[in-house]
Amino acid sequence: MSEQPVDARPVDVPPADVPPVGIDELLERVRLDLDRVTPEEARDTAAAGGLLVDIRYAALRERDGLIPGALVVERNELEWRLDPQGSHRAAEAVSHDLRVVVICNEGYASSLAAVSLRQLGLRHATDLIGGFQAWKAAGFPVDADLPAGG
Repeated sequence: MSEQPVDARPVDVPPADVPPVGIDELLERVRLDLDRVTPEEARDTAAAGGLLVDIRYAALRERDGLIPGALVVERNELEWRLDPQGSHRAAEAVSHDLRVVVICNEGYASSLAAVSLRQLGLRHATDLIGGFQAWKAAGFPVDADLPAGG
């Protein structure tokens, strides 16, 4: 297998003469490229073979539970675990065509995470509007019995 050339240009780094942007504006901008989903659409994506990825930190998972079947990946490991070409990929990270729905607690960090996955070539990555709290409020299943070490 031959190696493909690496593009050495920075990814989405603004030139030095561009003024800084605040997080609210950045979030608004990145969401323009995301086809964000509702809890119902996330459930349907999972049922159709897509992957729900829970990036909430352990204390929130312990407090609120888990979405059954969701892959738990801490935010700081997300790109390594979801890159289909990566040496540390999760078994579920089988293709760049995989539909991935990233879930945080309320739907903010997940938007930034989904854009990061898109930069890796996961063109169908998106996030859940309202995050885990919206899933729970919609009355969808939550598993309160966490696995050992979860």
